[in-house]
Amino acid sequence: MEHKKEHKSALHVQQGVEQPSSVNEDFLKQMKKVPKVQPAEYYVNGILRGDRILLSQAITLVESSLPQHHQVAQSIIALCLPHSKNSIRIGITGVPGVGKSTFIEALGMHLTARGHKLAVLAIDPSSQRSKGSILGDKTRMEELSVNPAAYIRPSPSAGSLGGVARKTRESALLCEAAGFDVIIIETVGVGQSETAVHSMVDFFLLLMLSGAGDELQGIKRGIMEMADGIAINKADGDNVRRAEIARMGYQNALHLFPPAPSGYSPKVLVCSARTLSNIDTVWEMIEEYIFQTRENGYFEIRRKNQASDIMREFIDDTLKSGFYSHPTIQDKIREINIRTANGEISPYQAAQILLKLYSDLTGK
Repeated sequence: MEHKKEHKSALHVQQGVEQPSSVNEDFLKQMKKVPKVQPAEYYVNGILRGDRILLSQAITLVESSLPQHHQVAQSIIALCLPHSKNSIRIGITGVPGVGKSTFIEALGMHLTARGHKLAVLAIDPSSQRSKGSILGDKTRMEELSVNPAAYIRPSPSAGSLGGVARKTRESALLCEAAGFDVIIIETVGVGQSETAVHSMVDFFLLLMLSGAGDELQGIKRGIMEMADGIAINKADGDNVRRAEIARMGYQNALHLFPPAPSGYSPKVLVCSARTLSNIDTVWEMIEEYIFQTRENGYFEIRRKNQASDIMREFIDDTLKSGFYSHPTIQDKIREINIRTANGEISPYQAAQILLKLYSDLTGK
């Protein structure tokens, strides 16, 4: 005689007692009433009144690669643009392990204590294989993440150049429209991403370490030339003396560079995000830079150049998207890939064939 196996479950602890549903039925009813994507004005009105949920939803639309989200996202950006000019944008970079997240949290707590509203756009590296990202900056900034005057938005780099999220500029505009007067953009580390970040911020801060080898050889000259200021972090405990020696070395090296177009002579400071030492001094340096560049007109010039950069980037993205999404091109690429792999034609000939085909198809 066969005996039926009993299936025990922790979800049924008392037989005969009606168990509550594991799904919130009221929530499902509400979700059915709300369309997945609202008109642009719906998000913009929420952004302007400081609604962080709608701000996050709008940034998600901006970051989305789905064609159906593109038009709504661009309408949101256009409507927010007139409200997005009253902020200071700060780019922060440094070698892995320099303490960027700890520094940003320390600086952020200092700023919010002074009455500022801070948005942090943290770019996390994406896997080239799975395109996934850990997005762990909120866990590293425990105190700042629960600060009512701060907003942290981790975004995946999505394979874009040097780890900079393709839509970071647009996300910054939305945060400014939401009333955040300081925007911090954190990069994933020293690399090609610094050029992209430099083109979207007002002040570019380079974080450095001391006692980690030959400091002046450990970083590219081009990145030091881009820096509007350098802060040597982790200057605490036994590392204070080494940090001061490194500060003098960097300061001397900066004198060898040509004068900055901003007219501001970059400073090198020492600080400790762990002990909060000199965090206020770093902010004073940033304020001094912003004041001086607004006085000499460079601040406005840099912002206008950023607008041109956004235009060119949008053109590049649109042309690239149009090319690869064209169904005829997609079919032809598969054929061309086989011929290229077999050595029948060179990669350069393959590219010319595809570009000529796209030009004939679109009349461009």
